[in-house]
Amino acid sequence: MSQLNESPIITIERRKAVTIIVSAVILAVALGGGLTKVGSGFAARSASGITVTGFAKVAATADNAVWTLSVQSSSSSVSTAIAKVGADVNAVSAYLTKGGIASDALTLGAVSTYANMEYINGNATGRVLSHNASRDVVVRTKDIQLVSKLSQAIGTLLQSGVNVNNYGPQYYVSTLPTLRPALLSEAMKDAQVRAVALTAAVGGTVGAVVSVNTGPFQVTTPDSTMTDSGGYYDTTTIEKTVTTTVSVTFKTK
Repeated sequence: MSQLNESPIITIERRKAVTIIVSAVILAVALGGGLTKVGSGFAARSASGITVTGFAKVAATADNAVWTLSVQSSSSSVSTAIAKVGADVNAVSAYLTKGGIASDALTLGAVSTYANMEYINGNATGRVLSHNASRDVVVRTKDIQLVSKLSQAIGTLLQSGVNVNNYGPQYYVSTLPTLRPALLSEAMKDAQVRAVALTAAVGGTVGAVVSVNTGPFQVTTPDSTMTDSGGYYDTTTIEKTVTTTVSVTFKTK
């Protein structure tokens, strides 16, 4: 009988209380499920371990040189241009051999010729202005210092009237195949040191290696920061720096 006699105000307040309780229950369930998912997410991240990049570098000295000298000549006739190129090639070869380069270290390229045509207002007239001829003299030797010396003194040959283009020697390191394994080993050690330092900072420990990705080798001038995604190889200097990186993922505990 008391329930039948309840006032409308009491009934409304009771409904509000029920609504609040139900909402609280729903929110608690939702939060619980959400926290469970967040927790599982942190566990997945922890299970994937830590990924760090290891770095290693070593100084290297070039032990092989390739030096290309391009002799050129221009004349009103093809035969004259070719003859002048031949004489200049002989002069270049003599300069090199007298300087100490062995004759079998020289390779002579084929004679190349082309006509320099006349153009007026962008239109060819069909008239030949001159004929150009060229021939390369290539030096291949392991005497790096001798090539460097002769390259720097090439001006004396130019002063004698020989028309030769000197693009400078290219210096290479033939020991790269033996340097690579040692560099990769050092890069792996560096990666482990970094992983241990990072993990120890948050009270963890480093476990086994999960995966390793090696980066390209960079052969640069000393102290250079030049890099390329596919690898870089500088040939302008005798002294070089060889660097590499590895990306290593370790398990963590």
